[in-house]
Amino acid sequence: MDLKLAENIRAFRKARSLTQEQLAEALGVTVGAVYKWEAKLSQPELALIVEMADFFDTSVDVLLGYEMRDNHMGAAVRRLKECRARKDRTGLAEAEKALKKYPNSFDIVYAGAHLYLVFGVEEKERALLRRAMELLEQARLLLPQNTDPKISESTLCGEMAEILIALDSPEQAAALLKRHNAGGMYDDLIGLTLAGDLKSPEEALPYLDEALLKCIAGLIRIVTGYLNVFFERRDYASAQAILQWGLAVFSGLTDGGQPNFLWKVGSVWNVLLADAQLQSGDGASARRSLCRAKEQAALFDASPDYRANALRFVTRAEQAGIYDDLGATAMESAGRAAAQTENAALCKLWKEVREDAE
Repeated sequence: MDLKLAENIRAFRKARSLTQEQLAEALGVTVGAVYKWEAKLSQPELALIVEMADFFDTSVDVLLGYEMRDNHMGAAVRRLKECRARKDRTGLAEAEKALKKYPNSFDIVYAGAHLYLVFGVEEKERALLRRAMELLEQARLLLPQNTDPKISESTLCGEMAEILIALDSPEQAAALLKRHNAGGMYDDLIGLTLAGDLKSPEEALPYLDEALLKCIAGLIRIVTGYLNVFFERRDYASAQAILQWGLAVFSGLTDGGQPNFLWKVGSVWNVLLADAQLQSGDGASARRSLCRAKEQAALFDASPDYRANALRFVTRAEQAGIYDDLGATAMESAGRAAAQTENAALCKLWKEVREDAE
């Protein structure tokens, strides 16, 4: 508890233009006693604190600098989360107090576990990591209380696996992750653990392949979502920036210049990029983007390849296929994207580009 008694004695004394000698005389103590109080070398007895509060016309709690805290469970949880966000190590003591008061609260136990996990991993303190593991195990038992849809037994086990890796138990961590890998949510971590800690690259590859494919699918959805936001806001500069970033990622996933499924998506994105460029008054760039869309679409349609392992880095042997709802062909998909923008200038320019050299 952080009290401000020393600072407040000095502040109240100076506010009344009193010297330490004058305050000592008023309270019937030595000058040395007042000096020690203000220097935090000692503290006055309770009776003197009450007398000083009366002398300064204030209350004891104000003189002490004490503020009543909200110690209800919700407030305690918020403080623990704030300590974690600020990486305030005093939160560990706060967590233990809350755990004693609310030992069977999922929210308190889980927030405490997170605090110990953060400091245990960052500071490589095994005692903190073991305490985090203990609290996560307790949180699993209290899981029926949880109301956060982002937290489940699988997410708790993922955090426990992180601790096991930090405690030099990668085999246990990998086994735990495999048992709780719903929807492949831990493919990336399993692959990393197998390839790095356990030196099993061949076993790791299928997990890494799955993780990369999910990452690509997620990237497509995320970029498309941002585009909807940016176009709705008429923020065409941001729309161009995120499309250019996404297209650069696609370029890095092309193996040896061979067309792959991302070329079909790329042709659509180049049409949308042209739309943003036209909206910004840059007709020349829009035409170049539409030319790239046409070229990519034509190359993909000449030899359409929907195999997952047509993408760079993906090594899986099975013929996993990728599907979409963009259109039957890449060229059709690009044309549909142009029409859906309802931008007459874009549709006209796309028609001109399509008819060039045809």
